[in-house]
Amino acid sequence: MNDINNLALAYVGDAIYEVYIRKFLVKKGIVKVNDLQKEATKFVSAKGQVRVLNELMDNEILTEEELDIVRRGRNTKGHRAPKNTDISTYRYSTGFEALIGYLYYNNIERLDYIMSLVLEG
Repeated sequence: MNDINNLALAYVGDAIYEVYIRKFLVKKGIVKVNDLQKEATKFVSAKGQVRVLNELMDNEILTEEELDIVRRGRNTKGHRAPKNTDISTYRYSTGFEALIGYLYYNNIERLDYIMSLVLEG
């Protein structure tokens, strides 16, 4: 699955990450949809994703290969940041999503491990 382009990996990674987050929040016992949405935004917003990515990098959790995926996703052309996010944050969040997509296709056990760290914190 190494032949998937970075934006496609980010596209899939965004969906996979959101499923992990939603599953986590429902397991926590949150039942009101508005509360679920508010809590999910803390994780799935571009700023939330960059916060998570920075924690993973600061704690040296990611391998060189994973950091390379993040860099490639971050540097991919075609970024258009939404109104509420600056381009730098948006690019890093795209790199994070590309990593999640890459791990989903290539190493689900590693994805589960990283997501367990994300959700513990």
